[in-house]
Amino acid sequence: MIRGSIVALVTPMTANGAIDWTALDKIVDLHIEKGTDSIVAVGTTGESPTLDYDEHLEVIKAIIKRVDGRIPVIAGTGANSTKEAIDLTQRAAKAGADACLLVTPYYNKPTQEGLYQHFKAIADAVAIPQILYNVPGRTSCDMLPETVYRLAEIDNIVGIKEATGDLDRARELLANVPADFAVYSGDDATAIELILMGGKGNISVTANVAPAEMIELCRLGLEGETEAARALQQRLMPLHTNLFVEANPIPVKWAMYDMKLIDNGIRLPLTVLSEQYQDLVRTSLREAGII
Repeated sequence: MIRGSIVALVTPMTANGAIDWTALDKIVDLHIEKGTDSIVAVGTTGESPTLDYDEHLEVIKAIIKRVDGRIPVIAGTGANSTKEAIDLTQRAAKAGADACLLVTPYYNKPTQEGLYQHFKAIADAVAIPQILYNVPGRTSCDMLPETVYRLAEIDNIVGIKEATGDLDRARELLANVPADFAVYSGDDATAIELILMGGKGNISVTANVAPAEMIELCRLGLEGETEAARALQQRLMPLHTNLFVEANPIPVKWAMYDMKLIDNGIRLPLTVLSEQYQDLVRTSLREAGII
């Protein structure tokens, strides 16, 4: 089971929007050096909506190659077309991904039965371990706990990234899924509370800029060191919050640019962080002890 601090890695780009392969290698190496437990390649934070199909797979392959088996790589392979999600998942498995992360189909608003059949079809088609991803704030599609329980009975559906930030929902999931089914937070602001309840880790935006701190936060939570975990979370909370002053990954990519980790590239329709928020994000980094 993958546990701990799992970075939802950005996809570095040059100022003209081209993928910056050199910077990608460097930030992968940084996470391995710091001790990040796993990398999500081409999730929401990796700009999956702005990469074309070939680029999506190229970035996944590049991360797998650079990691070279040192930590697990979870490939983002979700789509609102079941056929496309199966194809992406097959190709990621062939490339050597350790698991895949599959977002609920967005925009077309399937029923709960449609969600069950969608994820079951992918699991039946590809044997790789699969992690469900529920983020209704982005998809307009909420996978209810009862649907998760049905899917958790499928052998290679091994967990869920629950990104609602709803701790009552998390508590309900944890009380009813099998012991070997992992519940991960997808919301940095509430992640430590989910982990203290029994969650297995955090798929994190903040980890892009604060890998060491997020590793320690998850470690404290997994080891039940409640007081120390909450103290560290309090220090990081302004950063968790202000990395969402505009749509993710706009603020985190700007923060990484300001830290000289990547160039200032992002693709339309996303734009560079508005000037009015730049000092706020920089101050949050400073107050969290990152810079």
